[in-house]
Amino acid sequence: MAIAAAVVVVPLGLLFILSGLVVNLIQAICFVSIRPFSKSLYRRINREVAELLWVELVWLIDWWAGVKVLVFTDPETLKLMGKEHALVICNHKSDIDWLVGWVLAQRSGCLGSCLAVMKKSSKFLPVIGWSMWFSEYLFLERSWAKDESTLQSGLQRLKDFPQPFWLALFVEGTRFTQAKLLAAQEYAASTGLPIPRNVLIPRTKGFVASVSNLRSFVPAVYDVTVAVDKSHPSPTMLRILKGQPSVVHVHIKRHLMKELPQTDDEVAQWCRDVFVVKDALLDKHKAEGTFDEKDFQKIGRPKKPLLVAVSWSFLLSFLAYEFFKWTHLLSTWKGAVFSAVPLLLVTVVMHIFILFSQAERSTPAKVEPARLKNSGTATATQNTSPETEREKQL
Repeated sequence: MAIAAAVVVVPLGLLFILSGLVVNLIQAICFVSIRPFSKSLYRRINREVAELLWVELVWLIDWWAGVKVLVFTDPETLKLMGKEHALVICNHKSDIDWLVGWVLAQRSGCLGSCLAVMKKSSKFLPVIGWSMWFSEYLFLERSWAKDESTLQSGLQRLKDFPQPFWLALFVEGTRFTQAKLLAAQEYAASTGLPIPRNVLIPRTKGFVASVSNLRSFVPAVYDVTVAVDKSHPSPTMLRILKGQPSVVHVHIKRHLMKELPQTDDEVAQWCRDVFVVKDALLDKHKAEGTFDEKDFQKIGRPKKPLLVAVSWSFLLSFLAYEFFKWTHLLSTWKGAVFSAVPLLLVTVVMHIFILFSQAERSTPAKVEPARLKNSGTATATQNTSPETEREKQL
């Protein structure tokens, strides 16, 4: 991390980590003292507590970096967002798609009950990963033999969730890069699948399992397409921390869960078809620079993230002042050196956090080498889905 960037990142990181540790402590106390007696009450409290941490990242986008998130959807969908359970599927185009989702959830009033299916290593991230664990995110190992039962039990636990939740699932399985796109195009050409241009081939096992387990109590699937305004640079976590703006366009289409096909194979094909449509929608966005303007919805920029960030800043500054006043740590050089250790730890943690968010460092999907197939074989492969050659990955 460059020195100039560290001057900005370290204070923001210190604010986030210290407030996050406070939130983690409250979550841990509630988990031990309340959850064994009332899971519903614990979830209601945790929703409010977790939001006090996560809304700081929304503040980074809204108020610090000035990233504009423009929403394109129909008025009925906008009205229902945050008022119903929903399974959310999205293309994984940028490093901060998950954070854009949090912006939408915060606008819709369900940030504290926003969940996601994530790789297992995420829960070990200091502060944010721990908070996700307390909030019942689903963590998988990317091995279907191990993950199938974990996913099923995790989804079933949501049946009695007391407030509307969103469960986000990135069915492409990994973040988009040109190298991964080339691999996906090679795989599609070898199997007779539609060749993608702007998305990766969805891995449908997790989606099929999610639909199967959620169908009875989740009324809708939100098909979300994220694109970056071509006149602005793609936002990254480091750019956001440095206060550099961008513009992100989000298209949302609501599908009724009851209208999805009934069999697993048909649900898998439905998912692949949605991504073919999504690919064409992104082609249109590239050509026109926007989604359909008649679907543009003004969602504003709420003041709550700003108020929470300012409140944390004043509270933690006051506590830090009282601590150093009481301990006299800064009165000796040894105390000053000791006080610098947390700053070093914050720098390391933020560096890990930034690297973790970078798409270029995410694990690429394994795709079998291209080979010629006759038309009958290609059709059979399309019906059984690409996962047959990637059995070990979700």
